[in-house]
Amino acid sequence: MESASIAPGGHAAEHAEHHGPPAANQSSRLESQFLGMLLFIISEVMLFGAFFAAYFFIRVVGEADWPAKGEELPVAVAGVNTAILISSSFTMHWALEGARNGNRRALRAGLFTTMMLGLTFLSIQINEYVNIGFAPADNAQGSIFYGLTGLHGAHVFVGLTLLTFATIRAFRGHFSIKEHRGVEVPGIYWHFVDVMWIVVYTTIYVL
Repeated sequence: MESASIAPGGHAAEHAEHHGPPAANQSSRLESQFLGMLLFIISEVMLFGAFFAAYFFIRVVGEADWPAKGEELPVAVAGVNTAILISSSFTMHWALEGARNGNRRALRAGLFTTMMLGLTFLSIQINEYVNIGFAPADNAQGSIFYGLTGLHGAHVFVGLTLLTFATIRAFRGHFSIKEHRGVEVPGIYWHFVDVMWIVVYTTIYVL
């Protein structure tokens, strides 16, 4: 029958072509991946804040020695480690710029170098634990020291895991000028890890 035919492009035709649920409504201008990472970082800042609150309670309210008497922190070694981690932020930026400009060599070299610098930082920190001469159970100062630096070390490990996946994908040619979220999102996290270490180093080792 004539009445049964529907012109192409009509409402019924559009309805027939659509399968599955409607697209999710985004109220934010940020993409979901970036918004999720930012919210995660905010929660991590609050977690670190709880440890810093305990640290300042011991030093300011409790007026305890820092570090405890008879103990010494390797400030110079930690300073070198800080320089290594700060350098990794620049190589991470190099990788991201390579992705944005379609420079695969810069992308791969930047990610791989960042990963190696992160591994170096973590190795030095583990060696520091082995040779520092006190344990978390020895006193409150030791508990806070291992708690804050260990918490940060765990975040470095997570960042290295993300960088490993990103590096593997980069060498397989998965990223392009238009699609490189797999580099940007780990990059945001890595910069957060670097900034947080500067705060930890300044507070724990320098002050």
